[in-house]
Amino acid sequence: AEEVGVVIQVKLTDKAAVEEVLAAHNLDTMAHWIGTTAENDHVKIAAHGKTMLDKPRAQLQSWWSETSYRIQAMRDNENCAKQEFDAIENSQNTHISPVVTFDINDDITAEFAGQARPKVAILREQGVNGQQEMAAAFTKAGFDAIDVHMTDVLSGAVSFDDFRGLVACGGFSYGDVLGAGRGWANSILFNATARSTFENFFKRDDTFSLGVCNGCQMLSNLKEIIPGAENWPAFVRNESEQFEARFSQVQIEESPSILLKGMAGTRIPVAVAHGEGRMDFGAGDASQVEGLVGVRYVDAAGNPTETYPFNPNGTAAGMTGLTTPDGRVTIMMPHPERVFRTVQNSWHPDDWQEDAPWMRLFRNARKWVG
Repeated sequence: AEEVGVVIQVKLTDKAAVEEVLAAHNLDTMAHWIGTTAENDHVKIAAHGKTMLDKPRAQLQSWWSETSYRIQAMRDNENCAKQEFDAIENSQNTHISPVVTFDINDDITAEFAGQARPKVAILREQGVNGQQEMAAAFTKAGFDAIDVHMTDVLSGAVSFDDFRGLVACGGFSYGDVLGAGRGWANSILFNATARSTFENFFKRDDTFSLGVCNGCQMLSNLKEIIPGAENWPAFVRNESEQFEARFSQVQIEESPSILLKGMAGTRIPVAVAHGEGRMDFGAGDASQVEGLVGVRYVDAAGNPTETYPFNPNGTAAGMTGLTTPDGRVTIMMPHPERVFRTVQNSWHPDDWQEDAPWMRLFRNARKWVG
């Protein structure tokens, strides 16, 4: 409509209170109760005692979305556009359906309260923007989160000798140009000081590492100096040919990852924001990382999915997180640091309290360090 107005939804139990507020502001004559929610997923419009429209919501949404779909099919990957459009009417397995296999509210790091905080390096490069949330999550888990910029590592001003953890954050490194993660990795591999610093850190058996988004790309390109990572893939452009920012559903798989310990079987939503998240094994295949997959995109039933947009990048079998055989280095495309508190989730079950399930990942790190 081209007129000033607003539609609000309130509980029936609050109807009288809302009417009082409207009347107090002389808005009662302008306000009208226009409908109620339905259980049958139909949209019904009635006027003057006659039903004017009664159609399934999915059908109406499909009609509404067809023009956008046709444009998307020409602009982006045609198959992805079709999958997203078809999912409107075939939506039985597309909703978020959390299953948590552990007690979200159990602070497994409580025993370390009052003890010295181990240091974790929150590593960033030009353009990285996920360091604040990452530092907050690790701080809450009991770490001393230290902001470390790559310039300090390249110059030798900072070493990792006193750190127990290293985290490569996500965002838009190097302006998020294609292959930015590779560029970040090369700045390390071709700098003798930085290469030695990272290599020595990875070789220690008392350290852990996490790479998210651009950081995931970066660590995957450091596989030649990460023990056990030799079969990791490269991360290339999404099959959709677009940057994907979504609230997606993943399942935690059984893997050696120390960060995902005790979380296997958990199916939860997570923030996604990447343009190059599709795994490319080159001449090899996914069997190279069998047993090392820690996170997969899944449908509502928990089945790995390759269907867009529920798998936002198109990686085979829904893979989106890997680890090393010893579990000390974990990489993933989604952003757990952006949803470690319940209030950060755009939707969540009503019984979730302060901590969201992803908080366990950060506490697992603290528990492992001891």
